[in-house]
Amino acid sequence: MILKMWKTDRCRIKPWLSKGLFLFAMISIALVSCDKPQKAVYQKSSFSRKGMVVTASIEATKVGNTILRQGGTAYDAAIATYFTLAVTYPRAGNIGGGGFAVIRDSNGQVRSLDFREVAPASAHRDMYLDSTGQVVNGLSIDGVLSIGIPGSVHGMYEMYQSYETHFSWQELLAPAIELANRGFSISKHEAGRLNAYREDFIRQNGQDFPFVKAVNWSEGDTLKQPALAETLELIARDSFRAFYEGDIAASIVTRVKEGDGIIETADLARYRAKWRKPISIPYKQFTIHSMGPPSSGGIVMGQILKMVEPYALNDDGILHPYNVHLVSEASKRAFHDRMTLIGDSDFTRVEPEALLSVNYLNQKMSDYQAQKATPIESFASDVLFEARETYETTHFSIVDIHGNAVSITTTLNGNYGSKVFVHDRGFFLNNQMDDFSIKPGHPNQFGLIGSEANAIEPGKRMLSSMAPTIIEKGGQLFMVLGSPGGPTIISSVLQVFLSVGELGLPLGEAIALGRFHHQFFPDEILMENIAQSTSLIENLEGKGHRVRVIDRIGSIAAIHRHESGTLEGGADPRDASHAQGL
Repeated sequence: MILKMWKTDRCRIKPWLSKGLFLFAMISIALVSCDKPQKAVYQKSSFSRKGMVVTASIEATKVGNTILRQGGTAYDAAIATYFTLAVTYPRAGNIGGGGFAVIRDSNGQVRSLDFREVAPASAHRDMYLDSTGQVVNGLSIDGVLSIGIPGSVHGMYEMYQSYETHFSWQELLAPAIELANRGFSISKHEAGRLNAYREDFIRQNGQDFPFVKAVNWSEGDTLKQPALAETLELIARDSFRAFYEGDIAASIVTRVKEGDGIIETADLARYRAKWRKPISIPYKQFTIHSMGPPSSGGIVMGQILKMVEPYALNDDGILHPYNVHLVSEASKRAFHDRMTLIGDSDFTRVEPEALLSVNYLNQKMSDYQAQKATPIESFASDVLFEARETYETTHFSIVDIHGNAVSITTTLNGNYGSKVFVHDRGFFLNNQMDDFSIKPGHPNQFGLIGSEANAIEPGKRMLSSMAPTIIEKGGQLFMVLGSPGGPTIISSVLQVFLSVGELGLPLGEAIALGRFHHQFFPDEILMENIAQSTSLIENLEGKGHRVRVIDRIGSIAAIHRHESGTLEGGADPRDASHAQGL
């Protein structure tokens, strides 16, 4: 099914950093002075007027691009890409997890699809606590009790049923089935991850396991997944019912019961994806459309933007100390609301209009000082903790020749989710239950603290930070973007948008630029090592900020539609992502 793909020629150049420099290259290496924020090692962009696909997997990008070349819509390409990622990007691409989609058709209608996982019927708020009320370490992260009811398969079928597609459901799954059967060459990044989780795989699944080798995985090794291919063939034949009501569902329940899990066949049978009202934020000449509850992504990003809007950004770039301080102070306030007020709107009263109102946000910024950090004690007191660096999600962006746009973020939560593998069906199950507030005031694996709004309840969807986003300028499509990274998703998407939309950087340069993040707890700015400079850190510390340098923040997959109509696809140099236009 998969046509012969073109290989992209790459050139290498060595430009000096300078303000406003347009780096017109697929890969460029930046040589910088030691006291200036650095750019990522290289940038990857692709240009086209006919369509664009950007994903974390070169095989998935090629599949989506081939569908577009054969006359498919963005919706066709998104479905085929999604199932291909389940094969070629197993740490986050999935059929055993869930996610969110923001979709804009060529007429400008924007909708959002929630295919987030839900808690099983036997779940309860104290299920991860011992007899003394203390959290049992790891119980919500590893193993069968960490698994929520997957939403991916029904989400993709709901999209297929709701939009005009030019391919049959079977045809859209065919590329993934072929890759699972034939195998593909794994990347250096994927080999490293498989090796790193070898002991976790064995602990949960035993030695007889397709992702475990007697020797370490190496770049270029072939990964074949015949059991997953058979599973995808069943889904292709019988649609979502094969997964939720048939033999696949029975296999999931059997595997979970082996470890004394609580998922029943009725939990799977009742699962349905839901259409939600997107969060739409006016910001200057732009409108940002993103995901609403049970994702916090749209509300938190909208709050930050609206709190920043009255203040003119310094046009020297997002990493100017003034901008970093301003955005961090707004982020601190928005993430405090995330912690206390946002949850699944089917269970918790969430009022996006109130949380995004100008009066409310002006009041939240009333104590903002341009030269001084606001201490978190001004908001609330709690135990500080160290946030983890996490990137176990994946995002892809697609635009077709007609202007239809799809922005999808999906995940298993942790790398390879719960590490629990359905052996006879060939796929991992998620560990999304950890995204609930397993105990008020206790951080999850992303370092986020929850409240009653996100407490565990049967059938409830856990709070997320995923932020698939579509942006309009003057009513026309402007950007499609998203990122993995837990709570840093919000910061990554926001900063790339501000760099392109307001500060005028080319997309590739904006993606490669270093990033920063503040999430209220802990009271610190996370700074990418490529963003740090002595003067920047000293300036922030002089204002009272604590700065912690980490390796990376996010991994953007974005498409920028220029005024000429040309589509620029930007893939993040931080991983093996890939952009390809028609």
